[in-house]
Formats: sequence, structure tokens, C-alpha cells
Amino acid sequence: MFIYCAMLCATCFAKEQARQVQAQNSTEADQQISDFSLSGFGDKGKKAWDLSGKSADIFNDVIKLKDLVGNLYGDKEDVKLTADTGDFDKGNGKIHVERNVVITTSGGAKLTTDSLDWDRVNQVVSTKDVVNIKRENMATTARGALGEPSLNKMKLEKEVKVEIEPENKADKIDSPKEQSKIIITCDGPLDIDYAKNVATFHNNVKVDRGDSQIYSDLMEVYFGSNKGEKAESDKAPSLMGSKIDKIIARGNVKTVRGENITYSDEAVYNGADKKITLSGRPRLIIYSTEDFKGSM
Repeated sequence: MFIYCAMLCATCFAKEQARQVQAQNSTEADQQISDFSLSGFGDKGKKAWDLSGKSADIFNDVIKLKDLVGNLYGDKEDVKLTADTGDFDKGNGKIHVERNVVITTSGGAKLTTDSLDWDRVNQVVSTKDVVNIKRENMATTARGALGEPSLNKMKLEKEVKVEIEPENKADKIDSPKEQSKIIITCDGPLDIDYAKNVATFHNNVKVDRGDSQIYSDLMEVYFGSNKGEKAESDKAPSLMGSKIDKIIARGNVKTVRGENITYSDEAVYNGADKKITLSGRPRLIIYSTEDFKGSM
């Protein structure tokens, strides 16, 4: 009985060793090289994209890269992607990157996150992680994003916060109100179209400008473009400016200025004259410290 158990244990041990060796072999790359590079070309032999890494582990279906750098060359704008590690799927051309992920565009936009998926065929980038997008003096943070690699059109999923710094003009001294930062938050999603200079905020939206706030279910914010300014690159499109031209707030709208509160179905803020127009059964609540007893 003892000899039989010993033989059985020895057989199990041998099988386990063989399994571990097989598992180890399955994780070993078919080929390992340094200074890996791969390129794709479009019409008339023009380079459309390239991908490189300081080292690459090449498997049957996937290439695992370290210190990855990817470039997408467009007609109007170029896009650069960098990350510490990345997997390139040879079958569908999709790229998954992780750690210190950065997208920069020739138009001046920059996105940072912890991980990202880049679908080269459909020209879509996506992530479930927290993203930070910086474009001129507009900084946006959110959790989860889907959009174009150029970052010109993005959908930010939730926990959205947009901070807009005031414009700096050497020939103009702004009032303290105009110098204040504008902060817009919402539960999400947020749809941004930089080409059309519009951002649409959804669910529990709040605009905070220090001395005044606007709340609503949905809000469309229209920005002034920088078409009159000289672009740093001929390929860079006109960027969304920091100046707010118009805000349209819809659904359970509440505006607060000090202790004064208004409620309405819709509110339209005009950036030119700094006026708010209320519509849809507006209601006004005014708090005053003045003594009205003498007039009663």
C-alpha cells in the first residue's frame, strides 16, 4: 500500500512539473527583438501610421512592446501616443497600452490616463480609467472616455469636471469677475465637439463662477473659436477658445447670485452682454437686508 501511494505521488508530481513547463513555454515569445518598428501606408504611398518600441516580444497573435511610441498622420492633424507598455494585436490592428499613457496632438491637445485602447481601423480611442484632457486654458477630468484619436470629438462618461481659466490679454484689464475661473461639473456624460465649439453636459450640471451658479439637468455651452489667431502648425485646426459665447440650460434650471435665486424651465446666458434670459414659468426669490417697514 505504501509503495502504491508513493508511486501515485511521484506520477502526480511528474504531471505537475510537465504542466508548469508547458505553461512557462506558452508565455515565452516566439521572437524577442529590440528597437522594434512597424509602419502602415495609405494612398500614394504616404505613411499613415507607425508603431515602435525599445523592445518587443513577438507571439503568434500579439506583439508586446515596452516604451511604446505610436504616431497617426492625418491630413489636418498628427497624433502621438506614448506608454510604458503595450499590446499590438496583429489580427485586428488594435492597440492596448498601460502606464503613463499620453496622447498629444499637433493642435495642442493632451490626454493622460492609466490605460487606453486604440482601434486604428475605426479611429477610436477608449478607456474606463480617469482621463485628464488639457487644451489651451481648458482642463477636463472624467472617468471613462470614448472618442477620436485627435481628441476633437470626445464623449466623457462620468464624474466630469471642466475648469476654464480666464483669457489673458495684455491690452485689456479685466474686472475681478472676468478674471475668475469657471468650473463646470456634471454626473455625465459630457459630449465635446471642439470643431463646432460646443460641449453638452448631462445630469446634475453645475456652472460655478464664484459669485454666481447655474444648475440644470442638461446644459449646452458654446465657446468662442480662435479662428483669428495664428496657429502654431499649418495642420492644426481652429481650437475651441476659452471665452464662453452662450450657455443654454434646460430642465429644473436654478440660478443663484448671492442670496437671490431664480427657477425656470430654461435659461440662456449671453456672454456678450452677460445677461440671463429665463423662460418657462420662471420664479424669483429675492432676499434683501433693507428695511421695508416704513413703506408698509
